[in-house]
Amino acid sequence: MRLRLRRTGSAPSRIGPDAVEVQPRRLRVGGGVCATLAVTGYPREVAPGWLEPLLAYPGRLDVSVHVEPVPSLVASDRLRKQLARLESGLRADHEHGRLLDPGAEAAAEDAQELASRIARGQAKLFRAAIYLTVHAASEEELDDACAQVRALAASLLLDARQVTFRQLQGWVSGLPFAYDNLGMRRTFDTPALAAAFPFTSPDLTAELGPTAVLYGANTASASLVAWDRFAQDNHNSVILARSGAGKSYLAKLEALRSLYVGVEVAVIDPEDEYARLCAAVGGAYLHLGAPKVRLNPFDLPPRGQRDGDPLTRRALFLHTLIAVMLGEPLDKAGKAALDRGIIAAYRQAGITIEPRTWSRRPPLMRDLVTALTGDDDPKAHELAAGLAPYVTGSHRRLFDGPTTTRPDSHLIVFSLRDLPEELKAVGTLLTLDAVWRRVSDPRNRRPRLVVVDEAWLLMRDPEGAKFLLRMAKAARKHWAGLSVVTQDAADLLGSEIGQAVIANSTTQILLKQAPQTIDRVADAFHLSDGERQLLLSAERGTGLLTAGAGAQRVPLQVIASRREHDLVTSDPQELAGLNCEEDDL
Repeated sequence: MRLRLRRTGSAPSRIGPDAVEVQPRRLRVGGGVCATLAVTGYPREVAPGWLEPLLAYPGRLDVSVHVEPVPSLVASDRLRKQLARLESGLRADHEHGRLLDPGAEAAAEDAQELASRIARGQAKLFRAAIYLTVHAASEEELDDACAQVRALAASLLLDARQVTFRQLQGWVSGLPFAYDNLGMRRTFDTPALAAAFPFTSPDLTAELGPTAVLYGANTASASLVAWDRFAQDNHNSVILARSGAGKSYLAKLEALRSLYVGVEVAVIDPEDEYARLCAAVGGAYLHLGAPKVRLNPFDLPPRGQRDGDPLTRRALFLHTLIAVMLGEPLDKAGKAALDRGIIAAYRQAGITIEPRTWSRRPPLMRDLVTALTGDDDPKAHELAAGLAPYVTGSHRRLFDGPTTTRPDSHLIVFSLRDLPEELKAVGTLLTLDAVWRRVSDPRNRRPRLVVVDEAWLLMRDPEGAKFLLRMAKAARKHWAGLSVVTQDAADLLGSEIGQAVIANSTTQILLKQAPQTIDRVADAFHLSDGERQLLLSAERGTGLLTAGAGAQRVPLQVIASRREHDLVTSDPQELAGLNCEEDDL
């Protein structure tokens, strides 16, 4: 029996093919043929992403999943009746001396466990149906393709049957209209249904929590790449890529999507790239280096944030900061002279080791220079001379007064664009310190992401690199993740500190690499020849995500919605077009 259906009407009003020829076990749609298979049998247990092999089928295969929630009262009543039937059958077999049915025993145990979880509100029931629509160019190819799909489904312990005399209903059920005309449904509980959705890649087996973020699409299959950094051993990440490969684009997109799930984000932005994003989400934007914008490195934490000896920790940070300001590590004599100067500056401000003095106004950089000048040690005078540009010279704007602002927002961006090139490493260290004070506040625990864009500015200085490493090691203890973004892989891979930063980052994302650095990257991340070639020829936004010391890795293509793209793009041509559109409005 064959039934031929035709559509009439003007071209703009047509939806779908001009004609559909209905046969008992297939359809001829347009210039090809198709057949629908319904999944009628399922395995007892499934793992996350268990539909992935079907989604990655090399031919044209439409996988449609229809879901209908079952009210809790109805679910409890049905489970109670089903459990009663199963247990009565098992009891009858036992009374008549028949061998017990292992399938009925397993079903009774599952029903009892599911009923218990529904009663406690830990799960719900759903009626779900899965249909597979196979497309081919000819009937012979369709028969072969259907056999391959059935074999693939059988390998997943799925029983897929080709529907007969209902192919038209099956084809309509596979279209994105939310019409289930076949009605061949099966009861699923919440975990089994969640595992069926293709929102994770099978190459990444870590569990996803409430802070999971979508990175993009898996280029090796039809699945998506979602990853939860806060569910890993540590919450840090590194993004390595050559200039123009899309590393900042990915960092901004991850920051935006982290905000969606309630993660607080702090960004160190050396090129003023996060301004549009910050304005769109109502964040706080701080232009370090602008007039009357200062962060005093001598500030002690507020009373509620003090833990241990904050004065000593502040002095140790000042050692790191001043070494970066001077551009070279201090020798033993220099460290001793600087330590005396720091203690003298605090003492002059009335701050000592006594906790009751820690609420007084802290000293400034000029107070430290005054204390060093008054020291009889020639080394102290040398340090004072080296700090002169930051007190009375061209760099004094950053340190010539107390802290002017303490931003408080779900997104805090520290812009370093207004700083001269010579001060960007110093500014990065200052802002990292300000962020770390917020992250380590015991009164306000929540997941936080700290993004250090263009981290090579800090990594090129030994003392700055050590501070970044200390932050990478301690971030997990404060429910924070450090994201290190750099275009110069040599800065990380060429030093022991940089390699330690990578080792303390469970999540590692490699985008397109330069030929000059690919050998070092391949050795450091143990890349195969195929992965090496992928990173050399990758398009913008395409790369490799590795996790767990490289044990898990997946190729990905970063994807964003149009609105997200407008907020995170840094392409000058696109930004010019966006500015023109805003001017027209």
